[in-house]
Amino acid sequence: MKMQTEAPGGIAGKHRPRILISGGGTGGHIFPALSIAEELRDKLDAEILFVGAAGRMEMTRVPEAGYKIIGLPVAGFDRKHPLKNISVLVKLYSSMKKARKIIKEFNPEIVIGVGGYASGPVLKAAQKVGIPTLIQEQNSYAGVTNKLLAKQADAICVAYDNMDRFFPAKSIVKTGNPIRQRLLNENMTRKEALESFGLSSDRKTLLVVGGSLGALTINESLEKNIKDLAGKNIQVIWQTGKNFGNRGPEVCKGLKGVVVTPFISDMAAAYRSADLVISRAGAASISELQALGKPAILVPSPNVAEDHQTHNAMALVNRGAAVMIKDADARNKLVPEALNLLSQPEKLAEMSKNISSMAITDSAARIGKEVCRILKDSKKH
Repeated sequence: MKMQTEAPGGIAGKHRPRILISGGGTGGHIFPALSIAEELRDKLDAEILFVGAAGRMEMTRVPEAGYKIIGLPVAGFDRKHPLKNISVLVKLYSSMKKARKIIKEFNPEIVIGVGGYASGPVLKAAQKVGIPTLIQEQNSYAGVTNKLLAKQADAICVAYDNMDRFFPAKSIVKTGNPIRQRLLNENMTRKEALESFGLSSDRKTLLVVGGSLGALTINESLEKNIKDLAGKNIQVIWQTGKNFGNRGPEVCKGLKGVVVTPFISDMAAAYRSADLVISRAGAASISELQALGKPAILVPSPNVAEDHQTHNAMALVNRGAAVMIKDADARNKLVPEALNLLSQPEKLAEMSKNISSMAITDSAARIGKEVCRILKDSKKH
């Protein structure tokens, strides 16, 4: 794919705004960032540069999508081993210095932060020299960095209500979280989707996902109880992630109606197949479930900052849109709860209706509109 680097001129000689997008670390940050970039490239023919954290997944995913990216040596703080944070502080200082250099050389007209380690130094550097900034906060509980940056941000795009607990109310715009567009564009039927996995359309189907690396608790819950599911005539599509090795295929030997794989390449078909989804409660996953109207059991990861996945999950639970099971309880409660819900079609239908009511499916366009407003306002000054 052609890499976008410098591109003077633009469409019919129009000015091409220079836009810097910073952040990453997980798919939950990268997918929204790429969706925003695509919107801005299509609508404004913008010249886009990404800044991420060296060694993280954005350093491969962003170039694959056709954009240039620069990596910072930034790393997260280690809460369990405080002495290791000496090297983290050194990396942070180096990253801030490099961020200032990138800002000076690229001279962006706006900087967008999507969360992740690289976001802080880059937005701080931009704000220090008066460049407009926009924060895209994906979670229902804001992180420390975004709360600090928000005071000088021109807009804060959020996905949940009541975010004025963390941010200046005047700067908040509810846009939702952009999701992978191909999930919305998929038009295959449920029967076709199930057949693509070799499954039957006349049986209830449970989709289990824990991210690209996998979620150990969720995996061990399935490992312990997969025979119960298969014995109750429930089909399962189980993405184990790469860290679970061969444990999934081993325990599923001889079981019918179970598809176990480290990675699902066609998530659109997987979602379309599912009557119920088991998932972590990352912002991107929740936004996909909302957009597709999928009832879900959410198992928040206990290993995230500010326990934000629990806050994300509870925002759905309080609307009757999902069920939450704590990570510590999952090995014993997760599969029984899945069987319980799958036996109640009316309950699943109600959850589907409630989660659909929370969806915002034009999030990238809404964020693009805010970017245009800020660019227009900055030209007046």
